[in-house]
Amino acid sequence: MSLAPWRSPLARALHRNRSRADSRYLQLATVRPNGRPANRTVVFRDFLAGTNSLLFVTDRRSAKVDQIAQWSEGELCWYFTQTREQFRLGGQMRLITAQDRDLEATQIRENAWEKMSARGRQQFAWPEPGQTRVQMGYDPTDLSESPPLSAFAVLIFEPDRVDHLELRGEPQNRHQYNRQADSSWQTFEVNP
Repeated sequence: MSLAPWRSPLARALHRNRSRADSRYLQLATVRPNGRPANRTVVFRDFLAGTNSLLFVTDRRSAKVDQIAQWSEGELCWYFTQTREQFRLGGQMRLITAQDRDLEATQIRENAWEKMSARGRQQFAWPEPGQTRVQMGYDPTDLSESPPLSAFAVLIFEPDRVDHLELRGEPQNRHQYNRQADSSWQTFEVNP
């Protein structure tokens, strides 16, 4: 599989903004069961090897998991402050959970767990997100040798459209990328 034409500008933005910790944070929008939008900040972990898909981790007990199960389309919005670029990526989402029996999916999940810091792993041992706060259950647990906890899930986001806006320059530049039925990408230069 060849890399999509938007991957180069995104890789360049990630590289040029790498000194800023916030360059790995972006917003994910999903749809609630009542039809209202839901938006939250997620952390970009990596690209799925050999694909154009982006990887994130999530707690399978979180509200977004049910939202994705009901409506698998979503949108990401990523703003890079240093280079003043915005990427909006629309596409399909799928989750890899402890219930997956596919060997490739299991390996993706295990690899993502291995890359997590000790502090990052801790959140999957906490009480259920979004429920009434309890004082118990936040004690540090040594998870350094632990396999992925059942609450740990991987979110794979497969873009089918990307909108890249460069706010620097006169005039500003904007490109849109759309995946075609044959998996090729069509690129358009549009007004900012």
